[in-house]
Amino acid sequence: MAAVKRLIECVPNFSEGRDLEKIEKIVAPFRAKKSVKLLDYQRDEDHNRLVVTVVGEPPALQEAVVAAVGAAVEAIDMRTHQGQHPRMGAVDVVPFIPVKNVTMAEAVEFSKEVAAAVARHYELPVFLYEQSADRPERRNLAVIRKGQFEGMAQKIQQPQWVPDFGPAKIHPTAGVTAMGARMPLVAYNVNLDTDKLQIAEDIAKRVRHIGGGLRYCKAIGIALKDRGIVQVSMNMTDYSKTALYRAFEMIRIEARRWGVNVVGSEIIGLVPMAALIDTAAYYLGLEKFSLDQVLETRIWE
Repeated sequence: MAAVKRLIECVPNFSEGRDLEKIEKIVAPFRAKKSVKLLDYQRDEDHNRLVVTVVGEPPALQEAVVAAVGAAVEAIDMRTHQGQHPRMGAVDVVPFIPVKNVTMAEAVEFSKEVAAAVARHYELPVFLYEQSADRPERRNLAVIRKGQFEGMAQKIQQPQWVPDFGPAKIHPTAGVTAMGARMPLVAYNVNLDTDKLQIAEDIAKRVRHIGGGLRYCKAIGIALKDRGIVQVSMNMTDYSKTALYRAFEMIRIEARRWGVNVVGSEIIGLVPMAALIDTAAYYLGLEKFSLDQVLETRIWE
């Protein structure tokens, strides 16, 4: 009898979106590796950020992630890093998502094993977040990241911010990182036809949950200087409860008060089919439509 395959998805975010040579070195450990599949990687020059999507069996995935972290630690110097996206380290965040025959509890234990290995190999401080966090205040990545790389050297000296793994001081060039298990999220951005960053920041405050907006939405305003526009950059942490179309429509409504229009949107990395089907059904006005009616889902049953 064949062994049951266990799969975990990993979506590490690295603080490098401009230097192609460095990006290839970071991605290399995920290529042509048995029991690991590189699904996607996208770089953003404005964010100065690389988002990789990979899936694999736990032992092989751990080996690949640890090697990629090492490549990033060697290649990225946070002392000279500039970008629109908040960040606190060369390897800013490494989430693990249970995919097949893996429970959330097992994904949590796996994240701790990888965090311990990374801290041991590279003397890199690691905070556990989301489902892996042992302290309630560390579940929210934004709370951990507050202060970013520039403020982390002082923050980490505070008793309440001693890292879960690694030394209680930042890595001099790679900063700190966060690792943890979580449910799938969708990185979704909406672009506006203005260059005024204040407008995007104001809309982001109104859209995100902490500002009284959508329950499963985190949002910030970002300037896309090469295009001369701004963006509301979001993480939709539970697309099944807060649909993408709700975020899109709320941003469009809020933009009207500024006389600004939505000019497009984008998804970073991979997205569950259900998230797009839900939005398509809304805009098409489909009645009593279900995912079972999608051809591809029936073919691969």
